[in-house]
Amino acid sequence: MSIQSPAKCEIRSVIRYLVWKGKTPVEVYNEVKTAYGDKGMNRTSVFKWCREFKNGRTSVHDDQRSGRPSILTDDIVENIENALRDDRRLTVDELSAMFPQISRSLLRETITETLGYRKLSARWVPKQLTDQHKLNRVEAGQEFLRRYKLHGDEFLRSIVTGDETWVEKSFQPTRRDWFRRFKNNDFQLEDKERSGAPKKFEDKDLEQLLDEDPSQTLSELGKILQVDESTVSKRLKGLGMIQKQGHWVPYELMPRDVERRFGTCELLLQRQKRKGFLSTITGDRYRLQLMRLSRALKEKRPLYAQRHDKVILLHDNARPHVAKPVKTYLETLKWEVLPHPPYSPDIAPSDFHLFRSMAHGLADRRFHSYEEAQKWIDSWIASKDMSFFRRGIHVLPERWEKVVESDGKYFH
Repeated sequence: MSIQSPAKCEIRSVIRYLVWKGKTPVEVYNEVKTAYGDKGMNRTSVFKWCREFKNGRTSVHDDQRSGRPSILTDDIVENIENALRDDRRLTVDELSAMFPQISRSLLRETITETLGYRKLSARWVPKQLTDQHKLNRVEAGQEFLRRYKLHGDEFLRSIVTGDETWVEKSFQPTRRDWFRRFKNNDFQLEDKERSGAPKKFEDKDLEQLLDEDPSQTLSELGKILQVDESTVSKRLKGLGMIQKQGHWVPYELMPRDVERRFGTCELLLQRQKRKGFLSTITGDRYRLQLMRLSRALKEKRPLYAQRHDKVILLHDNARPHVAKPVKTYLETLKWEVLPHPPYSPDIAPSDFHLFRSMAHGLADRRFHSYEEAQKWIDSWIASKDMSFFRRGIHVLPERWEKVVESDGKYFH
């Protein structure tokens, strides 16, 4: 039986004691859950207090606050963590749209400091892997290498893998892209020194640019108008424009704009009913993808019908991939699912090979419609020969060896 109606300071005192005893955050959370049940303290809060006490805090009481109260609650932090678990490729922009009640800076601090995540292969992963995570990675790597040594390339040829990713309308170059350009002796920078008096422009010029594409950044608008970002920002404020989810919109909508929004939403809902284009990946949807994959294998691999049970599926442990409908369907196919350790995009071919290469192709590219983006992706995939996709699979043994040699740590 768990302890009923505990005070916050009581649970925090227990956490402080367990941290002093050298317990890990996971062990502390398990102890708290055993003692206080579901009414104790959630995982996110336990981890936060473990970090506080480990960093030297002694008080178990709330800090005195002055000024405006913080709106970052434990529930919000937990919801952010759940969102990241559902989709580790979410960007800060997308998360900011999901949690508009907190600022971007606070959101980023929550992700990187409170939750302890960082980006690896475009996914959010823990900054520090736990000993158990490292052990899982080592054991998986050793098993993969054992099978590879036993069966060689035949083992690799049996592997089928895939994953999902987002393609943004505007894909901004990353630091990696800049390093790649410099490495190729391309030292031309887009920003150039300006001299003379600042260039003047009319409000109508700025309004016309926003009508053409309201998602343009201050930097992009400044380059077109040949002025600095601060000038553009001031003029936008003067026009009563604010940025919402990456788009410049009026601070207050006119009646005609409200009607237009209403009409557009109606059209989108009708299209959603017909095509389901707003659907995200769920267990049922992923099961349908596996059905199409099974049919495609029968068409493209003549021996597949006789070797149906020889397929080895490699996918990560995202929630849609481990949903009950998916597990049931995979059992009917008699496919083997290759165990994939959590937080390991560095040994997932879709992440370290396919999506990374695609990101380089997307650098500086801007799409004006969903259809345009889809056409580009289809064309990009069609441009890759069989050796490109084979390479993503055949480098796995080398990567598994690095995992084992590094004792499960991330390698570079």
